[in-house]
Amino acid sequence: MAATLRAGADARHARKTQDAGAGEPGAATHSLPRDMSTLSFEELLELQSRVGTKAYKQLVVANSTKKQGSRPRVQNACVADKHRPLEMSAKVRVPFLRQVVPVNKKVARDPRFDDLSGEYNPEVFDKTYEFLDGIRAKEKELVRKQLKKHRSGEEREKLQQLLQRMEQQEMAQQERKRQQELRLTLKRERRARAQQGHRPYFLKKSEQRQLALAEKFKELKRSKKLESFLSRKRRRNAGKDRRHLPLSKE
Repeated sequence: MAATLRAGADARHARKTQDAGAGEPGAATHSLPRDMSTLSFEELLELQSRVGTKAYKQLVVANSTKKQGSRPRVQNACVADKHRPLEMSAKVRVPFLRQVVPVNKKVARDPRFDDLSGEYNPEVFDKTYEFLDGIRAKEKELVRKQLKKHRSGEEREKLQQLLQRMEQQEMAQQERKRQQELRLTLKRERRARAQQGHRPYFLKKSEQRQLALAEKFKELKRSKKLESFLSRKRRRNAGKDRRHLPLSKE
């Protein structure tokens, strides 16, 4: 009986000593290893049972803090190589619209509407490409010779359509040049009146159309094509009026 009581007292004394060691970690951990990563699992359990749970947790926190402080800083990946893929944390939700690697896209440029090509000047354009008029005249004469060789067939119809299209383009170019000359004439008259001290007067678009139509009638009368032009104009107007008439009920 006395031996049993003595054993129990010894156990209580050992437990008190253990709790006291846990309460004062500085006294119990002076002989502990500095690097806990080299210990096995059994040695860690033995260490926890020897120093107590509280001291063991404090030792683990101190060891992890020491390892984080001694870890070398990693340089920014974007500074090392800007073409590397973007590294994002797994804890951050990826947005629906995210910025990806930019791709150089080829943009088509139309010189007709681009400021880099400069402003369109009809006078300069006509003088620069004046040599094209001689080339068009030669092509037109060549088409006429080919048309004489083909008396019938599909090839003749194609040549006739081509010759008609070339004549229409030539007429449109002549009309454009006529209107351009009219504008230049009005500009010269306006400049001359301004030099004489008169107030400049700018014609309206309707007045410019009337002057252009008058010049066209003069040109047609000079070339004796006025009657054919007026007849085509009457037929065109009659067709327009006929479409507006109500349908006759039979």
